Amino acid sequence: MSTDAFLRLEGLAKRWGEHVGLRKLDLSIQRGEFIVLLGPSGCGKSTTLRLIAGLEMPSEGRLWIDNREVTTMPPAKRGLSMVFQSYALFPHLSVAENIQFGLKVRRMPKAQRAERLARALRMTGLEGFEDRKPAQLSGGQRQRVALARTVVADHPLCLMDEPLSNLDAKLRHAVRQDIRTLQQDLGMTVIYVTHDQTEAMGMADRIVLLNEGVVEQIGTPEELYERPASLFAAGFLGSPPMTFFPVTLLPQALTPAQQDLPESAVVGVRPENLDLGADAPDRLSAQVVNSEFLGAETLVYLDCAGRSIVARAPGRVDFASQQAVGLGWRAEDMHLFDEATGQRLDTSGPRSEGSDNRQDKHKQAGRMASL
Repeated sequence: MSTDAFLRLEGLAKRWGEHVGLRKLDLSIQRGEFIVLLGPSGCGKSTTLRLIAGLEMPSEGRLWIDNREVTTMPPAKRGLSMVFQSYALFPHLSVAENIQFGLKVRRMPKAQRAERLARALRMTGLEGFEDRKPAQLSGGQRQRVALARTVVADHPLCLMDEPLSNLDAKLRHAVRQDIRTLQQDLGMTVIYVTHDQTEAMGMADRIVLLNEGVVEQIGTPEELYERPASLFAAGFLGSPPMTFFPVTLLPQALTPAQQDLPESAVVGVRPENLDLGADAPDRLSAQVVNSEFLGAETLVYLDCAGRSIVARAPGRVDFASQQAVGLGWRAEDMHLFDEATGQRLDTSGPRSEGSDNRQDKHKQAGRMASL
């Protein structure tokens, strides 16, 4: 672990009696990085954020921010700002006053406050709302005020706990890009919590994928998508998710070239890498259930030996319901895992962090209900 990192978590763990929220997390974050904590509900991502903020005290481990140990330091002394899912606005103050509140407390000059306010209003689409009170705003607008108030504070570390969850899809995409642009312009270090993989893939320099309090994988969005370190990582990222086939189900032409594969070996293929063609001995037989034309792509739903599979094809493709087809894929597009351990089997190519921090093999095997 890098000792010159801007933010360091060493063996950070949190327990409440018998319940374990986080299991000895080690993480180094460089100044100016945009880190996304990603995972399903209850995986430990918000717990991690609260430990960094000082809203929870760790059961084990230590924490440094900018070379200061802050493990037991109160939140106000950690030099960070935070955006919660709740708005935390002052109801008696206007939008402009809410946004500038922290700057006034810090006695920032009026001209500088006005400049930051104008930029924050533009970024969050709140121009024209300066004089309104929170009660006059929609839920999405209130969250944008909370976001604007945080980013103008210009703290070097900003923690965000699903700040876009109250926004509609179109606005969420726009504000997401604005957050990323502002973060890069100001050089802020951002730790961002979400369960939305689209947000994670679109914003992160690196993703920390958590599952039941344990790191499944740490890496760039490209690393996690193109080379998932575990069955969980492979199945969590991607929509539709990766499809898994037991090696014993595959024809010889689609069987991995690796020798001495365990009986529990499974092949994973992304929907966009599944090739649909005529049924043939060198292909996996399947039957079309139905299809969805979505404009830029078509999703084809298939039944393969009792397994539900989704293939993604570019543009428009026409298949009849109950039509027999054959599935194939290129060797370089398949991922190989051991169902018993949940770990990736093929070891060629670059490897991202966290690939040895999976849950035990019994838990991993139980998650793969599709096999």
